[in-house]
Amino acid sequence: MFSFFKDYLKQCTEISEEEIRVIYSKGKERNLRKSQSLLHDGEVWNYNCFIISGCFRLYRFGEDGTDHTMRFGIESWWMTYQESYNNRTPFEYNIEALSKSTVILWTKEDWQYLLSAIPALKLFETGLQARAYEASQRRIYSLISGSAEEKYIEFQKTYPQIFNKVPLYMVASYLGMSRETLSRIRKEGSVKNKT
Repeated sequence: MFSFFKDYLKQCTEISEEEIRVIYSKGKERNLRKSQSLLHDGEVWNYNCFIISGCFRLYRFGEDGTDHTMRFGIESWWMTYQESYNNRTPFEYNIEALSKSTVILWTKEDWQYLLSAIPALKLFETGLQARAYEASQRRIYSLISGSAEEKYIEFQKTYPQIFNKVPLYMVASYLGMSRETLSRIRKEGSVKNKT
């Protein structure tokens, strides 16, 4: 697992082997089985989480019991929920493994230590947060401006590596549409592709 994490960081930032070892040594590897939760609604999220392998989703239930998928995460992605992490407030969401998965977790205290001790990591995190904010803004715009068909096509283009790893009802939830609507769009799309 260390070599995977090391290769990831080396591709993302200029950082020494020793700094990578220190970062890795402060983390804890955790293996999860399919459908196992990393976090439950009502708990406080106190970690930075790097996904070594597998697939996760961040979701919550609405007042009517509707499942709302907010985010997916796959290998080489980070999974967190900033509001709970920053404010130490109870989490309103769940993080669930959608397949057998392995992650590295750093406590907030250890991560803060690493950021102060390793300037390259601080610079890396700043870039990571900027890209996450930009992706969030694109997602919001798509949700408020795009048709159901446009949202589906955009999701396929933007996240091809996720699309085939998650059940369609979760994709529908992520896109803010019913399963029936997604099924109709897929059916119409396959008919168009044949003509």
